[in-house]
Amino acid sequence: MEPVDLCDHAAALTEYWSQKTVAEANGNLFKVAKGIGATNWHTHDDQDETFLVLRGEITIQLRMGDVHLSEGDLFVVPRGVEHCPLAADEVHLLLIGPSVTSNALGGKPAWSYSKHSA
Repeated sequence: MEPVDLCDHAAALTEYWSQKTVAEANGNLFKVAKGIGATNWHTHDDQDETFLVLRGEITIQLRMGDVHLSEGDLFVVPRGVEHCPLAADEVHLLLIGPSVTSNALGGKPAWSYSKHSA
């Protein structure tokens, strides 16, 4: 049993909007992610999606209004609510939920944007 450095794991990701599972507890996966730009609008009909900002800022666009998050902020998108995360600059996140994603792409945009091509 070793501690998990969430910031190091998120920084090591080479593709934006990808996820890496770093821990599991009580039926939930704890996944780090790194993003820039926007995902596609999407929903998760079978699970809530929990965002905890580790570094940077992100806007969770909702059809009913935007939610702005900064470092240390936590926000839960309830299941079935359409959303589109948007980050003007690189953001590092911890996502918590019962599976890596509940739909084929989890809103990941069609473009592949790695930190090496930025």
